[in-house]
Amino acid sequence: MNKNQRTTLGIGILLVLVGIYFILVNVVPGFKELIHINYAWPVTVMLVGAGLLVLGLIVGAPDLAVPACIVAGIGGILYYQNMSGNWGSWAYMWALIPGFSGIGMVLAWLLGGRTRYSLRSSFDTIGTSLILFIVFGAFFGAFNALGVYWPLLLVAAGVLIGVRALVRPR
Repeated sequence: MNKNQRTTLGIGILLVLVGIYFILVNVVPGFKELIHINYAWPVTVMLVGAGLLVLGLIVGAPDLAVPACIVAGIGGILYYQNMSGNWGSWAYMWALIPGFSGIGMVLAWLLGGRTRYSLRSSFDTIGTSLILFIVFGAFFGAFNALGVYWPLLLVAAGVLIGVRALVRPR
């Protein structure tokens, strides 16, 4: 089976599965409550990310793990915001999106994309994302639970960056 046939097959399988889900929701009484997907729209976004990952596995394209992780991660952020009502958290939560791409790069590397991705650049992306999250979260008051000790997160991030610079291979 060539790549075009695998792609077509993958899209067909996804459409069949989504169609079966919606048929069951509309025909079987209580099916929607059986699954218990509260606040369904962010879960739908996360499922789209999972679908991209499955599609990548079916068609043999490990690179699809990167957008799959980004979409699923954004769905997770939206799920948190929808559950908590903390929509203002977007002021610092956006900084996690590069980290989601780093996680996708690690996953793509594990799935066979070793020639395209390096683990070092993947972890650099994740680390940068976490540092941005800490800085913006601290600026916008996300770490109020830590009281006056929240600057310790910034100190820890600075120490990690400094140590990394010292041990970087030449």
